[in-house]
Amino acid sequence: MLITIDSNSGFCFGVTRAIKASESELQNGALYCLGDIVHNGQEVARLEQMGLQTIDYDDLRTLPSHSRVLLRAHGEPPSTYWIAQQRGIEIIDATCPVVKKLQDRIRACYEQHKNDESLPPQIVIYGKPGHAEVIGLQGQTNNTAIVIENTEQLDLLDFTRPIYLFSQTTKSVEGFQELVNAIQSAISHQPSAVSFEYHDTICRNVANRVAQLQAFARSNDLVIFVGGSKSSNAKVLYQHCLEANPNTLFVSSADELNNLTTKWSNSEAGLRIGICGATSTPLWLMEKVKEEIEKTQ
Repeated sequence: MLITIDSNSGFCFGVTRAIKASESELQNGALYCLGDIVHNGQEVARLEQMGLQTIDYDDLRTLPSHSRVLLRAHGEPPSTYWIAQQRGIEIIDATCPVVKKLQDRIRACYEQHKNDESLPPQIVIYGKPGHAEVIGLQGQTNNTAIVIENTEQLDLLDFTRPIYLFSQTTKSVEGFQELVNAIQSAISHQPSAVSFEYHDTICRNVANRVAQLQAFARSNDLVIFVGGSKSSNAKVLYQHCLEANPNTLFVSSADELNNLTTKWSNSEAGLRIGICGATSTPLWLMEKVKEEIEKTQ
């Protein structure tokens, strides 16, 4: 068998930055992380063994003063910083710079238009409701932003009022453009035109992975996609991988390979197996999957 790991898979810049920050700060003593630092159970467990303690919002409100809390790459709403300040908690801010810039843009838009009483504007976020990044983005608008995941939810909008559209950084470019076209069409059917501004705030380092991943999937006979069960990005990229190569299998750990060995053990010589993953999948985990497959040869 020829086993190859996709060179374009693995942690994105923002996640890599947050992981390095946690490893560095752990050398200075106890460190908490608000939510899973990355949506990958294997990597979370590795860092917890090093001393990182994952907490939730309820825990944040009860931590002793002077505790140190790391904010992951997804970003947080202003309320999180306020709670930390009131509790005397030290924040280590590992928000991805791309996400931070988007937060600033949304907050500036909100501050500029929040007092437009004649035609109250609508700040709309193309994203997944309840996603950590989206919660942080909504917080920039005092939670007034409307979150839409697809064109089927356009009934949430009032097309007689101005619309300012932004996107979660990890959403699809195609999906964003489809939403833009649908909003423009709906506005064009109104008796009077209203303002519509849209800002493509999708991270291209993530968006470009779809084409790269599909090319990698097509170049192999069998694909093992490694991703966390709680990762939205993993679920989306896996589906794109599956579209390119129906012989794609999803695993969260090397242990899950035990029931899949027949997929390659009975195959002809020269089988090409590709291993890839999400932006939340560590390289060491993909390498471990490769090692486990090699043991069956």
